[in-house]
Amino acid sequence: MKEKIKDSKILIAVLVSIIILLLIIVAYAFIINPAITSYVIKEQSKGYEYAIIQIAQQASTCKQVPLIIGNQTINIIDVRCLG
Repeated sequence: MKEKIKDSKILIAVLVSIIILLLIIVAYAFIINPAITSYVIKEQSKGYEYAIIQIAQQASTCKQVPLIIGNQTINIIDVRCLG
């Protein structure tokens, strides 16, 4: 009789552990991961915005700003400097 009670306690402990593990996986998949992803996207957007502002400020000094993308180079200059 005592062995049966001990076995059922072990089974309950295993089942509770599995349920807790599944809850952690669901919480990560639907709460934590989307929050991290949205934070990363927001910070990347700030980085792109900062880079574009820096390029625009540099181009407004009437100096060519070379942008190298892959194996192509594009020179940027403010239109007001051309006239």
